[in-house]
Amino acid sequence: MDAFSEILSGVRLSGAVFFTAEFSAPWGFSAPASKMMAAMIAPGATHLVLYHLVVDGGAVVEMADGQSFELKPGDVVIFPHGDPHHMSSGKGARQPFPDYGIAAKIKSRDLSALRAGGGGATSRFVCGYMSCDPYLCRPILNGLPPVFKVNIRTDRSGQWLESSILHLIDEAASGRVGSEAMLAKLSEALFVDTLRHYVSGLSEQKTGWLAGTRDLIVGKSLALLHGRVAHPWTIADLAYEVGISRSALVERFTRYLSEPPMTYLTRWRLQLAARSLERTSRGVGEIAADVGYESEAAFSRAFKREFGLPPGRYRTDHKCLPTKKADERLELMATPSFGTAPE
Repeated sequence: MDAFSEILSGVRLSGAVFFTAEFSAPWGFSAPASKMMAAMIAPGATHLVLYHLVVDGGAVVEMADGQSFELKPGDVVIFPHGDPHHMSSGKGARQPFPDYGIAAKIKSRDLSALRAGGGGATSRFVCGYMSCDPYLCRPILNGLPPVFKVNIRTDRSGQWLESSILHLIDEAASGRVGSEAMLAKLSEALFVDTLRHYVSGLSEQKTGWLAGTRDLIVGKSLALLHGRVAHPWTIADLAYEVGISRSALVERFTRYLSEPPMTYLTRWRLQLAARSLERTSRGVGEIAADVGYESEAAFSRAFKREFGLPPGRYRTDHKCLPTKKADERLELMATPSFGTAPE
């Protein structure tokens, strides 16, 4: 299995389509940071990746830093870190727009298309999200920009996903039993397929985790390390497995990830351990063994070097706490900023 698949196989992805629209120009709306939307569209989610799929027409996306770009049919625009953004029929469409009732439609989980706008050229799009554990998704998320777009109509798999999603949206809107569950799975598949397109389009000079997965040696090394995280790896063992000398492996791995393989593995093991300390009540020794440490003492020393706290103290200080009350977030969603252009 490749490194990309190894990461995704260990991540519990949970996705859904939450909004569909047919807007006629001029139109526009502002989406707040995804953490403000979580209480409404994915209660309990710790990290949301938002996306919009343009089915017909076009749109312009504008970020808070002024970055903007146009979307055409078949484009999927993804916000890996849940950044706030404005979406409209064009750069000139900046007047205060009416509250189209988007928040109410999302809250009621109504997947029928919202039709609104000024009566001009029509754009049709689908909005969805992916929820994932930020610890387990970190290698992928850290390698992604605040926003990127990919056109999924360039191959048959993307075309099939788009047509299947649109078909299931129609079924879900009509109340067909099981449609939303199937739609959730296709939404997850769309996210993975979009990431695959993005990775394949990276330049040869690009470095980082995602670029490293494309390299024959680095990608195989990452797949082995993630697939057998508790294995007592040495650089000699890993070099033998991938068929390259130790020095060449270290040089090549470091060129992409800015650290040698064993340092990367140690950091990943400790990140997994930190997640277990936060999310479970399992003993420190058991967690240590799961991530490849033969002794609890060695694990505790390594953990303290990485996080500045021993495991027990870290668990006390970082045990998952209840998030903000849902009604507070829903109140934020109901403010005009969701249905109007930002100042």
